[in-house]
Amino acid sequence: MQFALEVNQNKFLPVGGQDMHAVLSVTGPETAAADDTPARTDPSRLVEVLVIDCSGSMADPPTKMAAAQQAAAAAITVLPDGVRFAVIQGTHEATVVYPATRTLATASPATRKEAGAAVARLSASGGTAMGGWLAAARDLLPSSASTINHVLLLTDGINEHETEEELARVLRSCAGRFVCDPRGIGEGWHPADLLRIAAALHGTAEAVRRPGDLAASFRESVLAALTKLLPDVRIRLRTMPYAQLVFFKQSSPTIQDLTGYAGAVDERTWEFATGSWGAERRDFHLCLRVEAPDDILEQDRLAARVDLVVDGEVRAAAATVLVNWTVDMAKSARIDLSVSQVTGQEDVRQAINAGCDAYDRGDRVEAHAQWAQAVTLATAARDEAALAQLRHLVDIEPGGIVRLRENLSQTDIKVSIVGSVRNPTHPPVPRGPAVAEKICGACLESSPAGSEICENCGTPFTDDPTASVRA
Repeated sequence: MQFALEVNQNKFLPVGGQDMHAVLSVTGPETAAADDTPARTDPSRLVEVLVIDCSGSMADPPTKMAAAQQAAAAAITVLPDGVRFAVIQGTHEATVVYPATRTLATASPATRKEAGAAVARLSASGGTAMGGWLAAARDLLPSSASTINHVLLLTDGINEHETEEELARVLRSCAGRFVCDPRGIGEGWHPADLLRIAAALHGTAEAVRRPGDLAASFRESVLAALTKLLPDVRIRLRTMPYAQLVFFKQSSPTIQDLTGYAGAVDERTWEFATGSWGAERRDFHLCLRVEAPDDILEQDRLAARVDLVVDGEVRAAAATVLVNWTVDMAKSARIDLSVSQVTGQEDVRQAINAGCDAYDRGDRVEAHAQWAQAVTLATAARDEAALAQLRHLVDIEPGGIVRLRENLSQTDIKVSIVGSVRNPTHPPVPRGPAVAEKICGACLESSPAGSEICENCGTPFTDDPTASVRA
């Protein structure tokens, strides 16, 4: 399966400049069925675990529990024959309610019917311990490298029966084992909990404004899992001695800060797990702190090398992040379009969330100011996804006048916070011809085309065939 990997950046910095931003775009294998619909994985490779919050708060109002049962039944219905699955009831402890063997069932007409009956018997009582629920799902899932493990978790409440440290410990143990899509319903859940789980386990956090919308959300999540073809793809970043990692974030289709979840290979190499992949594109925002190692100007230098790793093997040509310190202010002031897009999206998200925080405090003036700013930023960026979220909070009148909507609920506020991290994937930015890079015959590391010496070990480049050039 072929991947494409490219970097967009303005490599020029002013003399003394230190922050180098780049956008890494990764495109998954282009595979499709005969009718051009996305290809699906072999059902026997997918394992699906449904985790349903059955704490006491799910009974108030009763429509939440009814919606959870309907949604779980809908998800079970779309499981193709051959998918292995289970259903966990979450309270202050985790209980496998299907199958009765507390293992995994294989989807068939009979098992889907049995699972639906088990879901119909769920009732609300007890507390909330999401880490325990996730640990129970982890223990059910196989550890085979070829298995695509997916967990769909629903909650309506606060993670009150375990500490932050306990949840963090479970998330670390689950990272790389499965992808989790957390879902919120009602008004009692915390957006931070859903976003934290989604970031750590490479899923998508969502919430519904109306209980009746939950079944569609569950079906879509399961169907999306069926389009995944590879269990895990990792981005390997190796920096030069004069470059340090500041942050690494996924910027689309959702914003997720992956910096804290990096696995250190050595002191200058990190790997970032990204979860399961299908035929899709994702963008990542990288920021490096770079310091010129000498006084040489107007020369391309390698700041970092990026590889894509699947099953321990590099699956795409390496991409490079360059830096060139220059006295030409016109060069260093130029803004790369891809970088501008991701920073603009982050600005919109921050304004939406600041408005939500102000509204929660009762500060309607500040909420209006922040959301009006978000409308301005989203309009300038043509970010229709953000504008759609904002229209649940404000009325946008002709001429750009923004007015707060009346009687906003806690659900409106929380759904907007979670929804603000969803970003459309922008079309690729047109680029010029690929620039070749030189490979050092001594250390096999790459340096930018035109380099006279290896940026890694200092070996001079000559016409000797051991110093090759790679496109």
